[in-house]
Amino acid sequence: MIRIEAVWLAVQPLDMRAGTEAALARVVNVFGQARPHHAYLFANRRANRMKVLVHDGIGVWLAARRLNSGKFVWPKEGAATTALSQAQFDALVLGLPWQRVGEAGVIRVL
Repeated sequence: MIRIEAVWLAVQPLDMRAGTEAALARVVNVFGQARPHHAYLFANRRANRMKVLVHDGIGVWLAARRLNSGKFVWPKEGAATTALSQAQFDALVLGLPWQRVGEAGVIRVL
């Protein structure tokens, strides 16, 4: 099992033809560095495909996910890169509105 301590979402689209080296270069460009045990998520322009790059402390893993219908809920370009919780990540990969999961979806009485 690959240990993942943090999940980061990149807003700018990634060409899904990109391989491991190109995805790693994008991670370094967007996040400044690829940290061990961190996962970095990228979507294509249509947001129906996603790539995940994970640095496991020894090397890097690159995985892809494609939705047969619909698209991933992805922030608009210009938004800041975002750290996701496990629950938000789980919702994202299913194509659900992950922004509503966790503290972001809490309603408090004022």
